[in-house]
Amino acid sequence: MKRSIQKGFTLIELMIVVAIIGILAAVALPAYQDYVKRSRVSEGLALASGAKTAMAEYVASNNEWPADGSAAGIADGTAITGNSVTSVTVGTAGLITIAYKTNVGGGDITVQGTTTSGGVTWNCKGGSVEGKYRPSECRP
Repeated sequence: MKRSIQKGFTLIELMIVVAIIGILAAVALPAYQDYVKRSRVSEGLALASGAKTAMAEYVASNNEWPADGSAAGIADGTAITGNSVTSVTVGTAGLITIAYKTNVGGGDITVQGTTTSGGVTWNCKGGSVEGKYRPSECRP
């Protein structure tokens, strides 16, 4: 009696593998999309870092906040843009507003500076961008 050796996979085995891959993709896709939005929000905070530095230097030199971005030597808000950022504008009393494009869901993040004895501290908890897309230090 001769035994036959199985060559390849059965249809059931292949369907099980395809089902497992489908389940993994269904779980991974939403997590990846959230990751992409978080990285886009981080882009805005990186673009605002130059404004934060210029404002901190202005406060250190003049012992007061600049009236606007041009007083601190910062470009006009619409000149500071990125792939996901429409503008980074500087307001009065140490307020920086980062406005996002629709690929992040729109909205903005406000970064508020506060003078301390050691310099300037920044709080980025304001604005309308959802908390799950913000970096951990900026979540309300």
